Amino acid sequence: MSDEKRVGIVLVSHSAEVATSVAELAKGLAGGATAVPVAAAGGTEGGGLGTSAELISAAAASVDRGVGVAVLTDLGSAVLTVKALLAEGDELPDGARLVDAPFVEGAVAAVVTAATGADLDAVEAAAAEAYSYRKV
Repeated sequence: MSDEKRVGIVLVSHSAEVATSVAELAKGLAGGATAVPVAAAGGTEGGGLGTSAELISAAAASVDRGVGVAVLTDLGSAVLTVKALLAEGDELPDGARLVDAPFVEGAVAAVVTAATGADLDAVEAAAAEAYSYRKV
């Protein structure tokens, strides 16, 4: 399957460094996953901590291949920002979806699943399933 048909992944964090690092980790653990369009949307336009509707919107547009965009967030206000963008209706690509998943584990599961060519529902389910990962 060509990368033109892969689900896009956007990772929204209050920190640009965290978003970028989680994106690199997820792609690396997915065997490089160069075919999966992944974008980090971290921090504010000025480089500070926080979230930016503009950065999130641009990241989603950059990974949209017409088959859906999974948006994963780190903390509460990132969730609120994404929900506001979705409510506006034209700020995110058609098929963009906020995914309820743990940020790091969910990102890895989403990228690994998207790399197989899975659809948005399967990518969302894999990311959400990461809540059940046990560490003890």
